[in-house]
Amino acid sequence: MDNNFKYLIKLQDIDAKIKDITLFLEKTPSKLDEIDSKIEESFSVVQSHKEKLSQNQKKRRELDSEVEDIKTNIAKLQRQLNDVKTNKEYSYLLKEIEDAKTKVGDLEEEIISEMLASDDIESEIKTAELKAKKDKQSFSKEKEKLIKKSNEMNEEKQNLIKEKAEVEPEIPDDLLNLYQNIYNGNSGIALSPVTDDFCSICQIRIRPQVLNELKEAKKIILCENCGRILYWKDQS
Repeated sequence: MDNNFKYLIKLQDIDAKIKDITLFLEKTPSKLDEIDSKIEESFSVVQSHKEKLSQNQKKRRELDSEVEDIKTNIAKLQRQLNDVKTNKEYSYLLKEIEDAKTKVGDLEEEIISEMLASDDIESEIKTAELKAKKDKQSFSKEKEKLIKKSNEMNEEKQNLIKEKAEVEPEIPDDLLNLYQNIYNGNSGIALSPVTDDFCSICQIRIRPQVLNELKEAKKIILCENCGRILYWKDQS
């Protein structure tokens, strides 16, 4: 029975490692996607600033065009001054010209404001581009490490699967089936060592008679509470 327990303990250790590796490998694709998302996020900030600059430039063109249209109209109004016949018409045209010039002044101030804003946006773009470049380098290295570790873990898993295939034949079929049933029904833990007279998994106290039987290791004993296979710690 000692050898059976030895192989069972080894099998559980292998299964635990395979389970941990499998969980890691299952999470790897989402972790890689997260890294790619972080890289994209950095560059999306750059794109956002560039779009902001594009809108700024578009507005400046629109303002420039509006200024040119008003100046053209001012020139037209000034030519009309020569053709008016009454002071009232003359005053009216002068008022229109003055209002138009005021409008031009306001628009030119707005253009200057947009030009200053453009300088700030261009600075933001340079800062964002520098950050995006650094982020890409950093996250790419992180991604490479994760891929490398994933490959290593996958290789380790294959070796563990081979090792498991060598261990299982050493365990009697009925005991192996019992182990697998308990393993599948108890979150991947089929065996529980007894330490300080307690089941290590559920912490229930083991009766003295059962403790003696465990130490003798002559038969399989299940925990009365959690149903796992008990073994005396010294047997490991």
